[in-house]
Amino acid sequence: MSHVLVTGGSGFIAGHCILQLLEQGHQVRTTVRDLARQSEVRATLAESGLTHGENLSFVAADLNSDAGWAAAVQAIDFVLHVASPVHLGPVADENEVIAPAREGTLRVLAAAMDAGVRRVVLTSAFHAVGFGQPHSHGVFTEDDWSPLDGPGMDAYGKSKVLAERAAWELMRGRATELTTLLPVAVMGPAMGHNVSGANHIIQRSLNGEMPGYPDLYIPIVDVRDVAAAHLAAMTAPEAAGQRILVCTGEPALALKRVGAVLRANFGADAAKVPTRSLPNLVVRAASRVRPELRSAAADLGFVKQVSDVRMRKVLGLHPRPSEEAVIAAARSLIDKGLVKP
Repeated sequence: MSHVLVTGGSGFIAGHCILQLLEQGHQVRTTVRDLARQSEVRATLAESGLTHGENLSFVAADLNSDAGWAAAVQAIDFVLHVASPVHLGPVADENEVIAPAREGTLRVLAAAMDAGVRRVVLTSAFHAVGFGQPHSHGVFTEDDWSPLDGPGMDAYGKSKVLAERAAWELMRGRATELTTLLPVAVMGPAMGHNVSGANHIIQRSLNGEMPGYPDLYIPIVDVRDVAAAHLAAMTAPEAAGQRILVCTGEPALALKRVGAVLRANFGADAAKVPTRSLPNLVVRAASRVRPELRSAAADLGFVKQVSDVRMRKVLGLHPRPSEEAVIAAARSLIDKGLVKP
């Protein structure tokens, strides 16, 4: 089997990629910023069903430094570059999010090319396609790019656009192949005791931290299917040189529907899940004084439809329904004690 580097081994998507790679018999190396975290990451993976742990090794490397990347990619066939700073909402200095994402991506790609890696699979995000767009937009496809100055675009969205564009520019005409994956909101079984991705929506709902649901619609995909997409993208011949959206193909799920799914499946554990809707006028008014709400206010009532055609054709992937990802996320958060009693 292949030798695969997964960047950011302590992360949510990266952890699920590692689990599936090891289960399929690959030799896996993963990066952490500090090797002192190696035992913690192993314990988290073991809790999530790690198999063939003897085929997993660690190397220290940081997206903000050149140190360690040459060693990380040595004798590697494929790189899954998953690691990226995640900071949703407003920040004092956008460059604190954008620079590590863009420069870190270029750093990993340069090291991969120097080492003769066959293909890099870069984890981008739907933020690079479907944010800041007019509500009149039809089905989102891989041909779309989010406008940097579009309504509701934040530093994280900009970082995804700029990092991915820089990656395509760098890799044009190179021997090392590039594939970028753009998952929609990622939910599913939590990795360890950190709540990542869109699982925060589930946690806040179960904890009663939301007074009600705004008129928002979220396209959702299960993290296990996102990991499966990464593995398929490593070797699928037609994936080389492609952007690929990772989604269910269903219309985006209303937040109010997410709450209904939680209440229907979790009984007393979902007692704090809100039942009321927040009027659009209230959300828009609040966004004027609370910058973290501006992205939500820009997408009120916007039911985004995301194309799954390329994903199914090129990767042969058939993801779980969105509601199954919601249920899996909630169950893992409850079982791990990550929901307030």
